[in-house]
Amino acid sequence: MHERKGQAAMEFLMTYGWAILAAIIAIGVLAYFGVFSPGKYTSGSAVVNPPFYANAWNIQADYDKITAGSQDGINIELRNNGGEDYEVRNISISSCGSNGTIAFINASKAYAVVVPCDNPTTILAEGKTFKGDITITYNKSGSIVDLTSTGTIAEKITA
Repeated sequence: MHERKGQAAMEFLMTYGWAILAAIIAIGVLAYFGVFSPGKYTSGSAVVNPPFYANAWNIQADYDKITAGSQDGINIELRNNGGEDYEVRNISISSCGSNGTIAFINASKAYAVVVPCDNPTTILAEGKTFKGDITITYNKSGSIVDLTSTGTIAEKITA
């Protein structure tokens, strides 16, 4: 009679064990097919801390040198949301490069800039996703003190 209690416990554990094993296999199959990869379903983003705002952006593959007028690298349109005029001294993007062109951005105005991706370890290939940290070095109009604004960019690379 005492053996029946052990058999009931063993049947209980086996039943739930098979159910848990089936759930783990189902989750593994879904992960294999990319169901849990949200990067495939979301669009890109560019966020820059105040006083600037990333108005528009795209990343173009640097092997596309044939198209006339194309800007290879990272194209960003920055809007000055501050109440003052600023002098942008440098825009750099991690693992890519920097643009040392000095530009004046008046209050509530926008400025488009191209940051070339001249880092030999970073290859911009169409269809891949690029992620980087943005650092903008600027100063207020009439000031010599350098200020920084940081942000991030993540976008699928286009041709």
